[in-house]
Amino acid sequence: MRVLLVEDDEYLAELIAEGLWTQSIATDVANDGAEALRRLEAMDYDVLVLDRDLPEVHGDEVCRQVVDSGRLTRILMLTASGTVRDRVDGLGLGADDYLPKPFSYDELVARVLALGRRARPALPPVMERAGVVLDIPRRQAYRDGRRLDLSRKEFAVLEALMRADGMVIGVDDLIEEAWEEHISYNSNAVRVTVSKLRSKLGLPPVVETVPGSGYRMKTSG
Repeated sequence: MRVLLVEDDEYLAELIAEGLWTQSIATDVANDGAEALRRLEAMDYDVLVLDRDLPEVHGDEVCRQVVDSGRLTRILMLTASGTVRDRVDGLGLGADDYLPKPFSYDELVARVLALGRRARPALPPVMERAGVVLDIPRRQAYRDGRRLDLSRKEFAVLEALMRADGMVIGVDDLIEEAWEEHISYNSNAVRVTVSKLRSKLGLPPVVETVPGSGYRMKTSG
């Protein structure tokens, strides 16, 4: 899942983004509406967490443009006002969900995850490929019953490979799935992460390198 968080309070934006990163959710941050629109043009996002009261371009206008564009991006609108009228107005603009400030962080994460599931084809919360079990809601992974101690990046890469269901996934696609835009990355970072993941998965190997194309995961042992 990839999320764009648009919040002009930089401290609050940093707190929310760090929390989403701990859930292995790749999160980019914009601090005004104009920057949000530029990022939305350059990248496909599953979920847009959108503060309503933004400088440059108001959150309502950002919401309208996303909806009018026909993108599949789901929108969670945030606002300091929690009146019924504001909620009705926000949903009337095309937002998928609405959360007044102050909010519970756990509730925000739960709503983002729910919207992310709606943005993508439905997949089971627990996936199994070649003896590897990935429990997405609990952020846990196992190989032949053995619990794997995976980093956030390793878990995100493994999830992307398992979702591909035996198809090759390119380096650029893995970067889009697992790395935040503001963090410096390159193909070597992917190679190192995949190498560490392979080591933790153990033998026999289940993640294959496809020269010139990327990586794929075996679907059976």
